[in-house]
Amino acid sequence: MSLREDARAVLTTWAAPDPGQEALRVSYLEHLDAHEDAMWRDCLPGHLTASTAIISADGDRVALVLHRIHRMWLQTGGHCESDDATLAEAALREAAEESGIVGLTLLPAPVRLDRHTVPCGGGSVHLDVQFAAVAPDDAVLVRDPDESAGLGWFPVDSPPEPTDDSVRDLVRAAVVAVRDHGPVRP
Repeated sequence: MSLREDARAVLTTWAAPDPGQEALRVSYLEHLDAHEDAMWRDCLPGHLTASTAIISADGDRVALVLHRIHRMWLQTGGHCESDDATLAEAALREAAEESGIVGLTLLPAPVRLDRHTVPCGGGSVHLDVQFAAVAPDDAVLVRDPDESAGLGWFPVDSPPEPTDDSVRDLVRAAVVAVRDHGPVRP
């Protein structure tokens, strides 16, 4: 199965939590149908990306990165790569690369979708498929200066500024998903 086929399968079976998310889910599927290269950053009308809200083992904190260009606190995530077999694999790879945490446990399904404009190729749209992951009890953040300008743990109910509503919405959805999923151990 190709990465594009995996994305189609994930989005086809994902139960959107509300009408706005359902509209995004349908638009992502339409985009996949219209663009053979929908998974790659070269697809300039827009491309699918994968991101992750990393929640601490106790459920009280979220790991966020300070984006080098946008200078905002964001979840981990980014572009899919040719070695990624699935969207979940892309999300987990990005989470591990940007946080330095070993042993993350990714929840099995996305928790949200977010569509936002980005400067890729002079202007494009990210069709972000957002996951949640649980960090092990002994998780240590290790910032790679090539990945971000900052990295830290923050209370789930009080993310740092500057951030935006999409991050706050993702963190809320991730906390609910982690709590609903029950005990998670790698």
